[in-house]
Amino acid sequence: MERKKNIQYKHMSDKVITLTEMQGQADEWIRTYGVRYFNELTNMAILTEEVGELARVMARTYGEQSFKEGEEPNLAEEMADVLWVLVCMANQTGVDLTEAWRHTIEKKTKRDSMRHLQNEKLK
Repeated sequence: MERKKNIQYKHMSDKVITLTEMQGQADEWIRTYGVRYFNELTNMAILTEEVGELARVMARTYGEQSFKEGEEPNLAEEMADVLWVLVCMANQTGVDLTEAWRHTIEKKTKRDSMRHLQNEKLK
């Protein structure tokens, strides 16, 4: 099977990318370079690993830990790694992240529209 050497993403410039475009780009990358998606449980384990890496950077950047010698802060990269795996999981399980996001915003607004405003701990 001949594989593409370089995917040209029309949305990789300064243009804002939608969740739908993100899901499409991830799927195209997987089909071009990744052969297939890892199974769902493997991706869940990978997501957990990536969240742990993000937690490490957060603890060193905003918490009481310090970076080890030679370790660089890479917060954006770690967040993007978490997002990548989450997008892959959405693709392989048939979740439309745009629709899921809309639903979550509606749910949170109905449930929490006054809760945080009335929380004395947040004032």
